[in-house]
Amino acid sequence: MTNPLHFDLQSLRVFLLAAELGSLTRAAERAHLTLSAVSKRICDLEKTIDCPLFVRQPRGLELTPAGQELLEHTRTILDNVNRMAADIGEFATGVRGHLRLWANTSAVLQFLPHDLAAFLGERPQVRISLEERLTEEIIAALDSERIDLGVFADNLPAPTLQLRPYRQSRLVLLTPVGHPLAKFGRIAFVDTLAYDHIGLAHGTSLLRLLIDSAVTAQRILRLRMQVGSFDAIGRMVEAGLGIGVVPDGAVHSERLKAGLCAIPLTDDWASRTLWVGVKSEETLPPEARELWQFLLREGEGGLAR
Repeated sequence: MTNPLHFDLQSLRVFLLAAELGSLTRAAERAHLTLSAVSKRICDLEKTIDCPLFVRQPRGLELTPAGQELLEHTRTILDNVNRMAADIGEFATGVRGHLRLWANTSAVLQFLPHDLAAFLGERPQVRISLEERLTEEIIAALDSERIDLGVFADNLPAPTLQLRPYRQSRLVLLTPVGHPLAKFGRIAFVDTLAYDHIGLAHGTSLLRLLIDSAVTAQRILRLRMQVGSFDAIGRMVEAGLGIGVVPDGAVHSERLKAGLCAIPLTDDWASRTLWVGVKSEETLPPEARELWQFLLREGEGGLAR
């Protein structure tokens, strides 16, 4: 059985270079090592796992199935080590707290940049690791206490968490100016389903909401293409490739001037609440509790406006 203690980080880095460059010679040049030193490290890894990692081809190296598996783990290991070094190193520069915050796309694009800038402006010695994630991932991470705080949409239950309303997000339909729907001042989502839509990636809370609404109406959401951001939806709609549903806060005035129409949806679900959640306020580290309370205050102000 492979002993995990027999792996060393330098050998894993050399293996990663060889796999990505497809050459031991180029890996040696990039790592500033001799070719013989690189070859020895690869051989040692192969002895450790008792499997070949590469097949030597005329045009370079090709990963074996074992090599491909090790490559995926190596990337994860080295990424975690780099994060660990960065996190620990920050304490030497006076950082007194490191918070883990995950948020969905709507919150990251619309509200968190302003709020986090204000929070950190008063607390320069705090670091926040913000990751954009899907709502179900955020709920799971909060429940297992892998993160301190999360901001996510209201369309999935989270009975084990402490939740407070953070912001309201109103959904609008984006169309090109010359589109048949552009003449409407307000529109029901069901009336958009005769046209091709541009949507976000599978798994996002907004796409799930739109698909569920189409199914309820016994219709099909015709997704012509899926993209990774609200800005990309706007660009595709502007190019005449379809229509799309986005939060009103993600629609920039420049886009409207450039030939887009933003039409409010009349559906009740088109007004969404974004929650800020924690596993337990009592167990939060002090800096995380400060951020939780700060976001609640900002949320109260935003909901009141």
